[in-house]
Amino acid sequence: MLTDIQRLQMLQVPTEAIDVVIDSDTYNEIDDQFAIAYAHLNPEKLRVQAVYAAPFLNHRSTSPANGMENSFQEIQRLMHLLGASTPSFRGSPDYLPDENTPIASPAAEDLARRAMAYTPEKPLYVVALGAITNVASALLLNPAIADRVVIVFLGGHALDWPDTAEFNMKQDVAAARVVFASGAPLVMLPCLGVVNVFSTSGPELDYWLRGKNPLCDFLVQNTVDEVNSYAAGRVWSRVLWDVTAVAWLVNDDERFMRSRLIPTPVPEYDNHYGSAPANPLCRYVFHINRDALLGDLFARLAAK
Repeated sequence: MLTDIQRLQMLQVPTEAIDVVIDSDTYNEIDDQFAIAYAHLNPEKLRVQAVYAAPFLNHRSTSPANGMENSFQEIQRLMHLLGASTPSFRGSPDYLPDENTPIASPAAEDLARRAMAYTPEKPLYVVALGAITNVASALLLNPAIADRVVIVFLGGHALDWPDTAEFNMKQDVAAARVVFASGAPLVMLPCLGVVNVFSTSGPELDYWLRGKNPLCDFLVQNTVDEVNSYAAGRVWSRVLWDVTAVAWLVNDDERFMRSRLIPTPVPEYDNHYGSAPANPLCRYVFHINRDALLGDLFARLAAK
């Protein structure tokens, strides 16, 4: 079990180069692609060790398993555009049936094994950008990894938001409860009420990214095509949610966001947070510096 000092140290923004794995429902919409690219384009700080495909179910999939497979294939396309050889793994075909039963998958098994090579002093950072099923399964498969990882989760809404019925959280509340109760150091990036300020628009994408390189052209067109499916001919903006979770790892001197320590809340099945003042501390992001982060993202993408 971690000491209080170890937990507080692990919840600081890392100051040295770190190893990272990314768990992503990459095909779910358009922001995961930006986030995975941004992680790979910070090589001086982030060493991306693996990318895991997470399950999802929405208009871009026919089942959680289909969403996971679509995400796995999207990861392959993105690796090609990045010129990267990062290993990728298929994740869970479904959500957890309960809080005690893991779903074995190549992703969960890799994380359960891989994290054992790390320590509280040099942890593995797990950036979770979708339903957190794979990460919860890894913790259930091997609870010992809780002291060897830092989990950065983009999910739920702000503490003062009326509910937590956000896409990542509500798909697998059981998994979120497993992760939040595991004792693993946790960084929370809430969606509505915090991260939703991190939006961009068509004119910005055209000005800063279009024509810069094949990766930029893919990201721009992927975004525009998605938006045109529901907002063609209208004013629009689009939140690049998942980029913020990666950005926390490179948030030196709070240049991209501000956060505070709070007792880890409890995700409830009625889509609210339960209060648990005696729970271990986690880090809660409450402010995003939109312009600073978007500027860094665009600069790194354009320079690819």
